[in-house]
Order: sequence, then C-alpha cells, then structure tokens
Amino acid sequence: MISFFLTLKRLVKALWQAFKLKNFQVLFALVLILLVSGTTFYVKQEGLSVIDALYFCVVTLSTIGHPSFEPQTTFGKVFTIIYIFGGNGVFIGLIGYVAYAMIQKPEKAEKKIKGR
Repeated sequence: MISFFLTLKRLVKALWQAFKLKNFQVLFALVLILLVSGTTFYVKQEGLSVIDALYFCVVTLSTIGHPSFEPQTTFGKVFTIIYIFGGNGVFIGLIGYVAYAMIQKPEKAEKKIKGR
C-alpha cells in the first residue's frame, strides 16, 4: 500500500511538472476536446449513455479497446476509425510528456521549464 501512495505521489508530481509545459497544455486541451466530441457523438449516433460513451472514448484513446461494444451504424464505424487514428497519436503524445516529466530529475525539469 505504501508503494502505491509513493507511485501516486510521483505521478502527481510529474503531472504538475508537465502542466508547466506549453505543449503539454495544448495536448491536454486536445484530449479533452476529443473526449467531449467523441462522447457527444456516441450518445447521439449510437444511443449510448453519457458514462458508457465517455468510457468507450477513454478506452479507445488509451488503445485498450472495448471488448463488447462496436458501433452499429456505418457512420459510427467510419467516425470510430477516424477517431482512433486521430486520437491515439494525441493521447500517446500526452502520455509521453508525463513519462518524460517522471524520469527527469526535479532540478533539470525546473531549469528546462524556466528556460535556463
């Protein structure tokens, strides 16, 4: 249990460091836009509940995949293909910034962020 909290502390610290980077902020905003637009689409087009649609979007962007849901309409399938290709790159870029912030020594990350 202690290791979980130490890892969680490290993750939160890395997120805090990453949020100071402009590129991370842009990627974060893009991921939020993707989640909102995808959720809206699946609620309207596929008839999912909001929480199911959001869950499907998160699972899709994180490349895990949903084992029991697939879009039923042709338009939904085409949207999902585009959503996967466009969204996975943005999401992986966001995760890359978090990973970079986690492996950086705190002093180096501060210097890079402040431009020294």
